[in-house]
Amino acid sequence: MKKSISLLLAVALTACGPSETPEQKTVLTVEELASNPERLKELRQQCKTDRARLGDALCNRVAEATHKRFYGDSNTPYTPPKEPPKF
Repeated sequence: MKKSISLLLAVALTACGPSETPEQKTVLTVEELASNPERLKELRQQCKTDRARLGDALCNRVAEATHKRFYGDSNTPYTPPKEPPKF
C-alpha cells in the first residue's frame, strides 16, 4: 500500500511541473543557431517580442550566435590591400 501511495505521489508531482515551450524542449547550441540563418532570424524576432516566454538562456544564445555570424571566429588577421585606394 505504501509503495502505491509513493508511486502515485511521484506521478502527481511530475505532472505538476512547469510546462516547457517547444523552444525549451530542443536545446539549440550557438553553433547550430549560427549555421541556420533562417531559424536564427526567426528566434531573434521572437526574442524581441516575447523574451519572457522564450527565456533569457535561449535569447542569450541567439545573441551570441548573431555575434558569431557577424564577426566570425575573430581569428582572421587584418590584411590591407596591396594597392592603396585611389580617390
